[in-house]
Amino acid sequence: MKAIIELGRKGSIFAIAREQIASGVDADFRLSFESARTLFSELTPARIDLLDTLRRAGPCSVYALAKAAERNYSNVHGDVTRLLDLGLIERAEDETVFVPFEEIDIRLPLALAA
Repeated sequence: MKAIIELGRKGSIFAIAREQIASGVDADFRLSFESARTLFSELTPARIDLLDTLRRAGPCSVYALAKAAERNYSNVHGDVTRLLDLGLIERAEDETVFVPFEEIDIRLPLALAA
């Protein structure tokens, strides 16, 4: 399964969800932002690197992730919390965190249709 991160007008995510439900196809995870500015304020280079590090490391504690990423624990903890909120990482019953996706596809059209 992959995560699709895209720009969309307010409310457009509901149209996408209706299409996916109607098709009956197992849908990829979708995350929509209203502007590139918002997208990149949430998905900073450090957070994208953290997703990559976590995917390579496999399920681990936040402390182990901070060590693997060679970053300050407090900063990694904050990034993990936000990535959990966005649905891009998940927490297992044993409190480890992991990336449930094989791929994250960021779609950034240059102009949105009106």
